[in-house]
Amino acid sequence: MITYVVIALIVLFFAAFYTGRSRAMTVGGGRAANLHSLPSQHGLFVALMAAGPALLLLFPWSLATPSIEASIVESRFADHLATLNLPEKQAFIRDARATAFGGIAGFPNEMKDAAAEVFKSAHATSQWVAAVLALALAAAGFFLAHRLISPRFRARHKVERIIRVFLILASVVAILTTLGIVLSLIFESLRFFQQVPIYKFLFGTHWSPQSAFTGAGQEAGAVNEDIFGAIPLFVGTLLITLIAMIVAAPVGLMSAIYLSDYASKRVRSIAKPVLEILAGIPTVVYGFFAALTVAPFFRRMGEGVGLDVASESALAAGVVMGIMIIPFVSSLSDDVINAVPQSLRDGSAGLGATKSETIRKVVLPAALPGIVSAMLLAVSRAIGETMIVVMAAGLAANLTANPLEAVTTVTVQIVTLLVGDQEFDSAKTLAAFALGLMLFCVTLVLNIIALRVVKKYREQYD
Repeated sequence: MITYVVIALIVLFFAAFYTGRSRAMTVGGGRAANLHSLPSQHGLFVALMAAGPALLLLFPWSLATPSIEASIVESRFADHLATLNLPEKQAFIRDARATAFGGIAGFPNEMKDAAAEVFKSAHATSQWVAAVLALALAAAGFFLAHRLISPRFRARHKVERIIRVFLILASVVAILTTLGIVLSLIFESLRFFQQVPIYKFLFGTHWSPQSAFTGAGQEAGAVNEDIFGAIPLFVGTLLITLIAMIVAAPVGLMSAIYLSDYASKRVRSIAKPVLEILAGIPTVVYGFFAALTVAPFFRRMGEGVGLDVASESALAAGVVMGIMIIPFVSSLSDDVINAVPQSLRDGSAGLGATKSETIRKVVLPAALPGIVSAMLLAVSRAIGETMIVVMAAGLAANLTANPLEAVTTVTVQIVTLLVGDQEFDSAKTLAAFALGLMLFCVTLVLNIIALRVVKKYREQYD
């Protein structure tokens, strides 16, 4: 229902725009010169007043509806829920919601089926109420804005004020989202570090959170601090990222140089789109390619020269990941190199420099900030990749620098720790937040280093 209402509001937005513009031309005597604002600005004001408030109503309504529906179900089945503990209550509500909306319930029974019917009824009621309120608000806004149109009406000022408020809200949402992510990582990580000392997490060499939480000689329920050493994850992440950048950085940068300075227009028009197709391939396809083609190829090559190559290796994952991020390096570097003024190239050629000398001593220094940004994006993409590592490098947390062995990464372990129903008060689950915080800190450090490098080595041109 809400989806149809949103579609109706979008249609209303365009209809109100054309209606408001026509109304403005009518009151202006068919001449825009008789109006304070342009007819299109009058139309945009009517469109914003018609669709804007209704859409603003639907957004918080959609966020609040699930909790309200759950509260209704809890009040209807309070006697039954009183006999359950907290995890069982959460499972009951979750299964009832899944049954109501076509999901997969854990263990269905008559009580959950009855709760599902309550969920359906409450959800249908909330959808109809939201639809009626949104459409009524849209109609009221449309007629009010339509009546305000006059030759001296300052529609441009109104529209600019509305857009300014929207931009401010968008900025605030972006800032609050970033702040919320950082604070959630910090708070949950502090809970983890209350159970596991931070020095054992950062410098420990054994990672096995899926194993038992109690060791020999420990009390039942105590956390075994020695199984949360994250060094193998950091080493595995850096190893695969290094292999990926060894593949992607030179290939991507050299292809960008060729496409921007050496290739003809016909070759560029064909090669650049073909190269960027790599960016549109899903990562799971890369994972299949790594697991079924690249990893067996490296294993056979290793056996041919007497090397023991694991069926899942960092080399296979890193090479395929490097192939995946080549378009990021190539496309961004190509855009930056093309942005270097042609006058610099002409001046260098006029002084007797060859094309290769011009590229090395003029073009690349001028494009250095953009190239560093492209490399940073590629590194971040490699660090955050999960699917290829799962399918080609495995889940084993091995502390090794040998690219022929199986390793795992931070992102893979975060996914592994959060799969299924988890209690967010155990060290096993909270370890995922600690890993996420470390990943965030590494990305922040990379950004700072990149800014310092750009500031130190960039060349200014008039």
